[in-house]
Amino acid sequence: MTTKLDKALKREIEFKGVAYTVTLGPEGLKIVEKGKRKGQEMTWEELIGGSVSLTADLQSSVSGNTGNETG
Repeated sequence: MTTKLDKALKREIEFKGVAYTVTLGPEGLKIVEKGKRKGQEMTWEELIGGSVSLTADLQSSVSGNTGNETG
């Protein structure tokens, strides 16, 4: 049985030698470099609704990286 997410849950992770705080809450997900205030934030609507995938595709097309390039 799962527990309802009714308040924020914070955890620390380390990625490439940098510590981050991950906050999982009823509104969405937030990842911030430890000791900083601003970071990446996504609502559940963005995550579940597919906006994150759309944003990644848009950024890829703007940078000229199609993902189909070889070597």
